[in-house]
Amino acid sequence: MDTFGDEFNKYRSPLVSRYASKEMAYNFSDKKKFTTWRKLWIYLAKAEKALGLPVTEAQVAEMESHAEDIDFAMAAEEESKLRHDVMAHVHTFAHCCPTAAPIIHLGATSCYVGDNTVRELARVIDRLSNFAEKYAGLPTLGFTHYQPAQLTTVGKRACLWLQDLAMDMRNLQRAREDLRFRGVKGTTGTQASFLQLFQGDHDKVEDLDRMVTEMAGFKKAYMVTGQTYSRKVDIDSLSPLASMGATIHKICTDIRLLANLKEIEEPFEKEQIGSSAMPYKRNPMRCERCCSLARHLIALLADPLQTASVQWLERTLDDSANRRISLPESFLTADIILSTLQNITEGLVVYPKVIERHIHHELPFMATENIIMAMVKAGGNRQDCHEKIRVLSQQAATVVKQEGGDNDLLARVQADPYFAPILGHLDNILDPKTFIGRAPQQVARFLSEEVRPLLEPYKAEIHVKIELEL
Repeated sequence: MDTFGDEFNKYRSPLVSRYASKEMAYNFSDKKKFTTWRKLWIYLAKAEKALGLPVTEAQVAEMESHAEDIDFAMAAEEESKLRHDVMAHVHTFAHCCPTAAPIIHLGATSCYVGDNTVRELARVIDRLSNFAEKYAGLPTLGFTHYQPAQLTTVGKRACLWLQDLAMDMRNLQRAREDLRFRGVKGTTGTQASFLQLFQGDHDKVEDLDRMVTEMAGFKKAYMVTGQTYSRKVDIDSLSPLASMGATIHKICTDIRLLANLKEIEEPFEKEQIGSSAMPYKRNPMRCERCCSLARHLIALLADPLQTASVQWLERTLDDSANRRISLPESFLTADIILSTLQNITEGLVVYPKVIERHIHHELPFMATENIIMAMVKAGGNRQDCHEKIRVLSQQAATVVKQEGGDNDLLARVQADPYFAPILGHLDNILDPKTFIGRAPQQVARFLSEEVRPLLEPYKAEIHVKIELEL
């Protein structure tokens, strides 16, 4: 049986078939791409008509009525003959618009037509800021070199993640605001074909460029281009996505490390299977997916960097095939890891009792300086106290490291008559909240002054929840 047409006999990118949202997948679909081409041809025809070229209202109306009526089979057949995708679609469009056929693509070059992430990022920042606020005062072990260090809070750690995401938000906003339209520039960017159409009228050529730019929804067009816009534009567009990928990889790696400590976990469905061999496991598969795809997103930035560096003179075509992969895959991958991270941050689980146990295991060592200071205030000699604490700490460390026992430093301090003057104050000295500094205040100020204002433009759509397909 001939099953060549069966979709399961062909490679399908999991970015589209498994992970991406319907909205982002549509943005890079053939339907979206080629209807956009047709809209650009319509904008061009309307502007040329307004500026006095022989384009009729009937021709424009015919083009508008068939803007989404695309015969993909015919376009594929035309491209197989012409070996030119744009001209194949010019012919296909002309076939259903016979009246407008003479003026479709009039004076343009193929690069005229060739060339939702922030909202999703805002939702992630919103969910994580709520998490940070909720746990702003919950003490937890800080880690440097992945070794226990001075205490911080669960909320303060989340703010470290938030700060990176806020930087990503500003980078994306800046890239979007800086983006311009290529405009109507012609074959090598000189606008020669349009100057000829308008019989040497430079003002009308500039008006055409401006009008089409505005119709396409851009505030500005690049004043000078070759046959294409500078491929550095692609670098500027993908750089903030790759940078965001690094942020998300770091966040999800942190969550994976904390999951190993059983302090924090990503959401886990009631019937989800963590491991086929070990049924007790709760693997952080969402975070692992984010890390895996974030590496791909970071790696994709190499493509526009290389492409921009090897463009010859006014243009070479060795950019095209690469851009058809790197551009959509970057946006699709960014969409996937953002939606997955949103799902994670909407259901993060914190285990305060486990965190408290870990603190109590390490805090006696961290509290030694506080104990020394308390003894000095009670009239003790600092050097004598330091030596006492040093000996007891080493004894307790031996129990922990060589015997596998619990940290018994506190019990040794309580048993030593030397420390009798402060025994009644040990509970206060060892209160974890006295070791977190200004972490809660830092969280409150950061959320109020930096995070909430950043989210203000997106508040109407910020409460949409994500349905994740595992």
